[in-house]
Amino acid sequence: MSARGRRFASSVRARASLGATAVVAVALVAAGIAVVLSLRSNLTAQADRSADRAARDVALEIASLVPDQTSYAGLDLPDDTEHPVQVSDERGRLLRASEDLQRISGTGVSAVTPAKSPAASPAPGGTAAPGDDDSADDDNGADGKGSDDSGADGNGSDDKGGDDDGSGDDDPAVGEISDRTSYTDGSATVDGRTGDYRFAAVEVTDRAGETVVVHAGASLADRQAAVNTTTVSMLLGLPVLLLVVGGVTWLVTRRAFRPVEGIRREMAAITASTDLSRRVPEPATDDEVARLARTTNETLTALEAAVERQRRFVADASHELRSPIASLRTQLEVGDAHPELLDVPGAVADTVRLQQLAADLLLLARLDAGERPGRARFDLGAMVREEVSQRTADRVPVTLDVRPGLEVAGSRGQLARVLGNLLDNAQRHAHASVSASVYRSGGRVVLAVADDGSGVPEAERERIFERFVRLDDARSRDDGGAGLGLAIARDVAARHDGTLTVGRAPEGGALFELRLPRPDGADPADGPDSPDSGVGANDAGHAA
Repeated sequence: MSARGRRFASSVRARASLGATAVVAVALVAAGIAVVLSLRSNLTAQADRSADRAARDVALEIASLVPDQTSYAGLDLPDDTEHPVQVSDERGRLLRASEDLQRISGTGVSAVTPAKSPAASPAPGGTAAPGDDDSADDDNGADGKGSDDSGADGNGSDDKGGDDDGSGDDDPAVGEISDRTSYTDGSATVDGRTGDYRFAAVEVTDRAGETVVVHAGASLADRQAAVNTTTVSMLLGLPVLLLVVGGVTWLVTRRAFRPVEGIRREMAAITASTDLSRRVPEPATDDEVARLARTTNETLTALEAAVERQRRFVADASHELRSPIASLRTQLEVGDAHPELLDVPGAVADTVRLQQLAADLLLLARLDAGERPGRARFDLGAMVREEVSQRTADRVPVTLDVRPGLEVAGSRGQLARVLGNLLDNAQRHAHASVSASVYRSGGRVVLAVADDGSGVPEAERERIFERFVRLDDARSRDDGGAGLGLAIARDVAARHDGTLTVGRAPEGGALFELRLPRPDGADPADGPDSPDSGVGANDAGHAA
């Protein structure tokens, strides 16, 4: 198969069209078979009624024969091709048949002419015709079997279990017609024309007590013609209908998937041009394709924002790295030319700043790559006490209000980094007070860091968590950071399924609250709900 053929066979339109055509074909074939069978059954029932009516008309004439009649030669039997008739006794011997009947099958009586002349046929009353070798004496029927010499020879006669005089239990009464009718399929040749017939057999007892069977046929030519016409019509119409269904399905699916093809082409163009500001066309409908287009555009918007954020990150990182590198290079060049002017402490400070910036960039790269923290459990309060005890060079002493026994699950090193960044930010802006507290609030453990500085304006409380963002007063300080500390802290909080928000502290400065979920299995009753000093309490300006 060629590449184009494989592409066509694998397309959604081709599969939908072929699937719909196959389903319709199966349904139409099943429906056609049901229609033909139902039509055949109805027409067969109609033929049964017609044959039964013809047989009972003849049986009614036989039941009305007077006892002094000597044969059935005077019966008025139908002689047309619609209703061939045979009259036989219970032994299967033919008594009378339609004049034009030449051959017959399906009635159990193959003869089409009586063995004797109509005058020699058994007369009413059960007496045998002259020259007949069979004995029909009443004495022979006394055993209730109705057998005679011919029956004993096994000539295929149908013995109903009645006597020769027709007084058996299953035979109709004298002058009566049986209510039961049996039906068989067969064929007959009438006046040189052969056809299929539906035969009805009805028993009748004449006034002389002789029980005979009337076989009347109804032509099945109408049934066969109707079934054949219906079958041919369905066979001719089925391919046409399947072509129509397949074509309509192809056109409908092509129209439905036209917007999808437009989305595909636009996405291919965006990929080729790397222009993420372009958007795919959105249909005016509210169907699945329109929702797909909207979702695609939302994805492109998020991707564009991520790429733009990455570009800004690279640019800002380059800018932040350029300044200390340039300063360090200058100091080294001056020191090389004039050793007495070498500023060793300044070079060391620039090197430390470069080291811290490189560590921040590496941590951000790991966080952006989706690195998940470990799930080790540890006491958050103990970690805060340990980290604060190691900060001997802080400008403002840190006041602690830590409740013991409050455990969290995660990376101890990353959470210690968050605490260090928050304390560094507080030390940079505080006047005379920095506090850290750990307490429980509802189902979460809260780490709060507050200072008495100028605080964070409400309009800037989200922007400060962006990367390389520093407020104007922070930029003016010589010891200002690179603007990555708070961004790292929020990313780490998110990786720990927690939140980091900023509000207004009771002292008027900034209040940062890190809320972490309690690990599974922790006792919900341990630890107080809030600190005694109220450092973690929110006022009207505190972000939730």
